[in-house]
Amino acid sequence: MLKINSIFASLIQSEQEIIEKLLTHTHFTLERIVSTGQATPAGQWYDQEQDEWVILLSGSAGLLFAEENIIRVLHPGDYIHIKAHQRHRVEWTDSSQPTVWLALHYRVISTE
Repeated sequence: MLKINSIFASLIQSEQEIIEKLLTHTHFTLERIVSTGQATPAGQWYDQEQDEWVILLSGSAGLLFAEENIIRVLHPGDYIHIKAHQRHRVEWTDSSQPTVWLALHYRVISTE
């Protein structure tokens, strides 16, 4: 029997960011990320092997990209495509409510 789940189920305050794999396939991974005030540790940058498309569903967050000097603020409904090896970090997430992200990680297949 098919089970219906909610992306907003089990939203708890945690000292750690919660990353839950929702769907894994040969070509992609879909994750739910729940942040409650967490940020990328100082001096650390994400430099991922795969592209990432991420949408913010609740809360808010600030993203910083290595090649820019501004923090991009995301609100519910905002999404962004982060290319592989595009260095970035999470500067802050909302500490007053859960920030829920949906992140799709995938490898771009060349058409050449």
